[in-house]
Amino acid sequence: MARPRPEPMQVVKQRRDAALNAIVDGVPYIRFLNIGFDRRGDELTGVLNFDDKLIGNPLLPALHGGVTAAFLEVTAVITLSWEYFFPRIEAGELDADDIFGDESVRFPKTVDFTVDYLRSGLPRDAYARAFISRAGRRYASVRVEAWQDNHARLFAQASGHFLMPQPKSENE
Repeated sequence: MARPRPEPMQVVKQRRDAALNAIVDGVPYIRFLNIGFDRRGDELTGVLNFDDKLIGNPLLPALHGGVTAAFLEVTAVITLSWEYFFPRIEAGELDADDIFGDESVRFPKTVDFTVDYLRSGLPRDAYARAFISRAGRRYASVRVEAWQDNHARLFAQASGHFLMPQPKSENE
């Protein structure tokens, strides 16, 4: 008996990218801040594309602290969501079109989030990567690092706790 041929890698990449784009494009604030995500294998890197509207102090100039915090939190939530939805996407249970149309799809909710501002964010693109310390059925702990030109010189870092999505009960 012959084994079925595996899907071509290009088809797999397109499916994964479509799902990631559906997650990111479904949140208007992410679009407003012009945050994108670069996917390399199972690793996501958030990219905050610079725009003058992101400047908080025009005398320095420096990125607004709220923009920095939002960028870190968005990176954490999208990374958690990606880790949560990825097995369902790969199994064919969830399609990119269903992510915001399906009532059973829920996203992690922030319990607390602490940001450490290490230096001023310069007026240029910024990058962030989230590391999931613990992800259980109900709770997740994540830390996030943000840098600009040099990954070794972080300009902000954060840690947060998130309530993981629970399947809808029959009462809902």
